[in-house]
Amino acid sequence: MNFHGKDIKIFAGSSNKTVAKGICDSLGVALGKSSCCKFSDGEISISLNESVRGSECFIVQSTCDPVNDNLMELLIMIDAMKRASAARITAVMPYFGYARQDRKAKPRDPISAKLVADLITTAGADRVLTMDLHANQIQGFFNIPVDHLMGAPLLANHMKKMVGNNQDEYVVVSPDLGSVTRARNFANKIGCTIAIVDKRRPKPNVSEVMNIIGDVKDKKVILVDDMIDTAGTLCNAANALVERAGATSVIACATHAVLSGPAIERLQNSVISEVVLLDTIPVEGEKLIDKFTVLPVAPTFAKAIERIYSDQPFHDNFV
Repeated sequence: MNFHGKDIKIFAGSSNKTVAKGICDSLGVALGKSSCCKFSDGEISISLNESVRGSECFIVQSTCDPVNDNLMELLIMIDAMKRASAARITAVMPYFGYARQDRKAKPRDPISAKLVADLITTAGADRVLTMDLHANQIQGFFNIPVDHLMGAPLLANHMKKMVGNNQDEYVVVSPDLGSVTRARNFANKIGCTIAIVDKRRPKPNVSEVMNIIGDVKDKKVILVDDMIDTAGTLCNAANALVERAGATSVIACATHAVLSGPAIERLQNSVISEVVLLDTIPVEGEKLIDKFTVLPVAPTFAKAIERIYSDQPFHDNFV
């Protein structure tokens, strides 16, 4: 694979080596040789164990837990490649941490998503490839190109096979007003109607269901969101849909499995029968419960990387 005279090299950070290896398998290239270790005081040390001079380099790193370590590792890898004369460096971030801090919610708040964008640019990245930013305007925080992939088509394709020709039995539900566009696009792909959960958030990571807009009585519900963090929003919405609105079952779909705090316990004990996730964040060990179905994003990112490398345009439905 060599479109314009430079070779392509894919490197993996510590956070999501499974996706990096999947991308390499899809593209038919070997994973780049690098190593990461920590000094006794916690400083991160990166070594590139092969030449990147004149190469098109892609660093696969989700800035998930531990967020700050993974972010710092990404920045150091970018700097190492820049100083080693890489031709172009793309930060491939299946999950972009700090994305929820995209505005000032109250006086004297930082806009941390903008700060992270500045750090990545200053470190030397030439472009960013990511999936399902929590807020689309984060693309404008960068002064370099940002290619923004959507996770919903992958989830919708999976659910479309499950729904089959029984669209009338299902309703796609947005768990809050901010996800209505995502839910509407998802519903259009599988041919279902939509409903909306109206919630309020009295404090961070706490949500209360106020109203349900739309008819879900005697319907199978598909809850669609961009991420599951503590799962409070999702589980409260699912309970309200079944207990107050008369839904018969609930399946949840989300791109990013943040799954912090009590998330696993809440999902395990909720009325949700299945949770369909993408592996933008690794779902492993104790977090991988029977309710979870995890779909790979590597083939989608591989197609995107191939288009970036060959200077081809993206299309809405290229995945």
